[in-house]
Amino acid sequence: MTTQNDWSLKCWRVCCVGVVVFNGQRIAMAQISGSDTGDAKTIQKAESTPEPATAPANSAVLREAFDAIQTFKDREDPMEAIANGRPGDAFRISDHSAAAIARREKETAALLKALQTVSRQGLSESEALDLDLVIRDLSMDVRAQKFLGHLLVIGPLGGPQQSIAQMCDRMPFERAQDLQAHAARLEQVPKQLADDQALLEEGLRQRITPAKVVLQGIDAQFGAVIGGNLDALRAPFLREYPDVPPAMRAQLLERADKAIQNILAAMTTMRAFIRDRYLPNCRDDIACAALPNGQEWYAFRLNQQTTTMRSPKEIHAIGLAEVARIRGEMLVVIRKTDWFTNDPALAALGEDELFARFIAYLRSDPRFYFQSAQELLSGYRDICKQIDAHLPALFGTLPRLPYGVREIPRFMAPSQTTAYYQQGSIDSGNPGWFYANTFALNQRPKYEMIPLALHEAVPGHHLQIALTQELPQRHALRRDMGFTAFVEGWALYAERLGIEMQLFDDPYNDFGRLLYEMWRSCRLVVDTGMHALGWSREQAVAFMRANTALSELNIEREVDRYISWPGQACAYKLGELEIRRLRLYAEKELGNTFNLRAFHDALLCDGALPLDVLDARMTRWIAARKGEMSAQNSTLINSDN
Repeated sequence: MTTQNDWSLKCWRVCCVGVVVFNGQRIAMAQISGSDTGDAKTIQKAESTPEPATAPANSAVLREAFDAIQTFKDREDPMEAIANGRPGDAFRISDHSAAAIARREKETAALLKALQTVSRQGLSESEALDLDLVIRDLSMDVRAQKFLGHLLVIGPLGGPQQSIAQMCDRMPFERAQDLQAHAARLEQVPKQLADDQALLEEGLRQRITPAKVVLQGIDAQFGAVIGGNLDALRAPFLREYPDVPPAMRAQLLERADKAIQNILAAMTTMRAFIRDRYLPNCRDDIACAALPNGQEWYAFRLNQQTTTMRSPKEIHAIGLAEVARIRGEMLVVIRKTDWFTNDPALAALGEDELFARFIAYLRSDPRFYFQSAQELLSGYRDICKQIDAHLPALFGTLPRLPYGVREIPRFMAPSQTTAYYQQGSIDSGNPGWFYANTFALNQRPKYEMIPLALHEAVPGHHLQIALTQELPQRHALRRDMGFTAFVEGWALYAERLGIEMQLFDDPYNDFGRLLYEMWRSCRLVVDTGMHALGWSREQAVAFMRANTALSELNIEREVDRYISWPGQACAYKLGELEIRRLRLYAEKELGNTFNLRAFHDALLCDGALPLDVLDARMTRWIAARKGEMSAQNSTLINSDN
């Protein structure tokens, strides 16, 4: 799982005057008047200029269009821009006010309208692809506006109670200006929190809230952050910098301390509001379908996340079929374990009882669990180093950006998932990070560690995302784009590559691989079940308990994740199934000329793609590869003659 886990849209905000021109369209950007955090006024107009572009000029027009959209996005989300090595507006944080959100929606629609006028004449194949994908991405943003997802400010996987405490995580601190910008950003946080609370209040009025059940740990998260005094936000001011004399550092530290106290006071106010007013009035129903326009919203979410037009019933059926297939493979592996071979009486058990007995054994035997957080983290680091050595055999191109392993911050670990990946950036000097959950060690079994490392680090999220960031000749706008079905589908496919690496020779580890594949198949069933087919949370938990070896804690956290993030979990298995289908097709068509390294390089060389686009592109690649091989064989035959 990546950390882009907010199922509402990011609230893009614009911070200064700027007029962009492309393809004859003049679009005036928004203006922030007064101070950095002052009220915004929108200047919104488009003037047509009848200036026909020649075909060779269309590439330049496209670059101008992408530059304009990138500038807009960077101004709307300054901290994300900094993290990606574009620190043009480092003294601001995002504006979460309702006025800014309304302005962003209008400007997004205007940018889309102007982009749709760019002529494809004379564009290269890659330029035309990028144009189509950016139009598709912006169109999704515009379609999403009607559902008011920005009112869903908090949840178990995100919200100010998590993001504020991690404000420094991806920020560079190398010089005086970095400290000055950080102090300025801290001073703006209380207003952002007030704006967030206003959005929550509007959500209550509009009846757009998270399900009450998934927010039970939110008060504890706020309490842990407040109790920690936000020390991580103070830490950059305690280090020495070449261009920061002691007097300046003391002054900046005093400024930061005052800002942090104001943040803590604002968080205390928000915590009381959520506990006393918001949470009691959140909806009891867990289904997305229960929200205003909920059935349409869920259909949109499935379309957006899976990049398919499959209905909830179709996805549900695919999930049930996969659960049955994987269950059969699991029973084969169970019979290879020493648990089974050392007890002849087990052979007489029926399949359901055998499976249940084995799962109970896995959940209870101490041999499968570490005794300390450090042991768990060291175990993950050892696995990652083993995987690294196998990568050149599977990929012709590897990323330059390194990665590391960290534990999930303890204040958020109790309500977080098992692990996640946080992307880095060479431009900003940040490595990628694989975050592992060390809370409740008796719920973190060893047999799940190999597939989890393959998924979150390499060759999963880190390899794919870092390669995309390093794509030559591609605009940053395109490199930053992610389609969940591709990104998560690739990461699930990457777990299976452990077979090629011979990492699953031990049957317990192989069962862990199947467990993770089963887990993602169950998601197709329970996500659609809860949001479209009337399932209760208890039904979803029972289904996961009966079909996976996940611990009770992990099952509950996972089900709550699906409730709070509709449709996203369906992308994994559908994406993986498509990638596996394409590989089987390539192996069949290319026969003994099939090269796995070349296949992987072709699959990843254009970054994340919607599944329909991926299918068309890889089908053409396979046909071209087949033609090349045939031509080479003909040449060899003729030369022999």
